[in-house]
Amino acid sequence: MKKTFLAQALYATFACAGLSFPAYAGEAELLQKIEKLAAELESIKAELAANRQKTDRVQQQQEAFVSNMASRDTHQIAAAGSDNAASAALASAGPATVVSSYGEINYSRPKNDASQAQADVARAVIGLSHRFDEKTKMVAEFEWEHAIASAGDKGEAEVEQLYVEHEFNNSLRAKAGLFLIPAGLLNTNHEPTAYFGVQRNFVETAIIPSTWREAGFALSGSHDNGISWDAGLTTGFDLTKWNAGETEGRVSPLASIHQEGQLAKSHDLSVHAALNWRGVPGLLLGASIFSGKAGHASTDFVANDSRISLWDVHARYTPGSWDLSALYARGNISHTETLNLTFAGQPTPVPSTFYGWYLQSAYKLWSTTGYSLTPFVRYEQVNTAASYSAMPQGLANATGETEKIATLGASFKIGEGVVLKADLQKFKRDSSLDRVNLGVGYAF
Repeated sequence: MKKTFLAQALYATFACAGLSFPAYAGEAELLQKIEKLAAELESIKAELAANRQKTDRVQQQQEAFVSNMASRDTHQIAAAGSDNAASAALASAGPATVVSSYGEINYSRPKNDASQAQADVARAVIGLSHRFDEKTKMVAEFEWEHAIASAGDKGEAEVEQLYVEHEFNNSLRAKAGLFLIPAGLLNTNHEPTAYFGVQRNFVETAIIPSTWREAGFALSGSHDNGISWDAGLTTGFDLTKWNAGETEGRVSPLASIHQEGQLAKSHDLSVHAALNWRGVPGLLLGASIFSGKAGHASTDFVANDSRISLWDVHARYTPGSWDLSALYARGNISHTETLNLTFAGQPTPVPSTFYGWYLQSAYKLWSTTGYSLTPFVRYEQVNTAASYSAMPQGLANATGETEKIATLGASFKIGEGVVLKADLQKFKRDSSLDRVNLGVGYAF
């Protein structure tokens, strides 16, 4: 009936249009021909519909595959706390090899001595990442600090990261090479677009040395309940490098004896572990620990049993426009009594304990397409020489004073890759350090 109706409709249409059919034996034969054409037309329509459904299914499968790949990589990077530019690029479906970079240029003007104002190309970093397949990748970062690196300049050129990582089917990952230690909030997320303030906070530079990396082997994993973990065996610090005649150890005890993968002494290896929980949207709670001996059985060194340990607890909460964070870090160097006797009378003996903590609050005050303004305030306390080991009478070392720093500033982001920064810092103990800072940074 449907075909006959369609045939009659075609016949009427052609007739109304003044068109004529070739002469046939009769009207019955004509209708048969038209019905045959209508049947062929119905067949073509059915075939087109089937092809369209098949195309839609293929497209849906492709989109699901890309989405799953991107979601998996993004989850892995978030669980690892790795906000570096090279790893972030791997979270999206794209080319196997990715070039990334970040950098910052800063200006600082002391409040009480404008003659000491200075500008500095603090760092420029080039990153490379390459996926050999969906489970194996390489990550490398090369950094230049303070614009010029030569024997007569203060700049440095260094390999910041260089490792390979492989993922197993159960979300377990293994990596080997030179990589960042998962301590605190900043060490693995240290691009200028990732933190507030022109310069990195004092706790995560003086107590937790930033950027802190070691050579070794590590495992990490993440779970559906929001828990992620890291554990590894790496190189550690070299206490034989301590220079009691210089102030570097007072500024940052561990930065002064950091080996950075450069012909690193490895008789004594260190272990580290980190645990983070992201079970509530916007909330991160975590802790880390690092420990290892630092004498390396060196000949004539009197503190081969000294052990260096550093631990921290941290939290970050980002409800709506707020960004709230807190961190406490504490370090210990054991068995320093005999070593400090050899340093008697020098300005920087080896401390037994050092610590720091901060509270920070930021609020996205204004945002529009491509721009945002986020003021912040941070208060921190740092003591790089909180205590010393017992010394004979008359040789006791005076403990360091706790410095208290308040920082008030703002970040103005242009898109997600560029940030303009400004802040005012006030120091409680040494007001000569009060200063105004300006900076520009980028990351991609």
